Amino acid sequence: MVSKKSEKALEPKPQAPHDSANLPRRPGRPAGAAKGTERRTLLLDTALALFARWGIADTPLTMIAREAGVTPAMLHYYFNTREQLLDVLIEERFLPIRASFRNLFNDQADDPVAALTALAKHFIDISVAHDWFAPLWIREIISESGMLKQRMEARYGDSQRNESLRSLLRWQQEGKLNADLDPELIFISLFGLTFLPIAAAKRRHHAHVSPFNSEQLAKHVVALLLHGISPLPEQQTGQ
Repeated sequence: MVSKKSEKALEPKPQAPHDSANLPRRPGRPAGAAKGTERRTLLLDTALALFARWGIADTPLTMIAREAGVTPAMLHYYFNTREQLLDVLIEERFLPIRASFRNLFNDQADDPVAALTALAKHFIDISVAHDWFAPLWIREIISESGMLKQRMEARYGDSQRNESLRSLLRWQQEGKLNADLDPELIFISLFGLTFLPIAAAKRRHHAHVSPFNSEQLAKHVVALLLHGISPLPEQQTGQ
């Protein structure tokens, strides 16, 4: 027979009031949701890097899944199609950057030189902050056949671009901007002066060449915008 003392010892002990099982769960997302958010961010980052390297049309979802280290089924859980993935990238990554350009011309409404200089510096800053921006812009925005350009214009139109062109035309009519300049080509020229050197420099950097100097490029671009290639009067010698 088991003694009463032994029976008492075998009885389960009541849990202490401070036991974690009795405490309410702390507010916030559960651990699974946090991991899901991180995985989604990883997929977006991976897609941007591959789109910038190969172009959107040549980057299937299976390549993105493999690069991110997830299964195709996992990627399809977040994005059913490449078009859906592209729409999310436009909404969450491109539109905030695009919005940051919006007021540059309005802030310098009476000074086109200051406005264009600010725009060039802004292009440089964004391209340095985001490795994917310059090469992806060259592939997908400058090109008329780029999927990103077509999808952005289809969803959001080109009102911001047209507004900028109107500012350039107004400045020309007011005699504040060189009348021989083609407003459409001004933006192409800025893209070439900023995005192309940055994209090339980043490729060289990955090949163990000295890192890109954004300040040096900004100085170079502004000098070209303001003075072209002719030397300034104080720089001329022997005349």
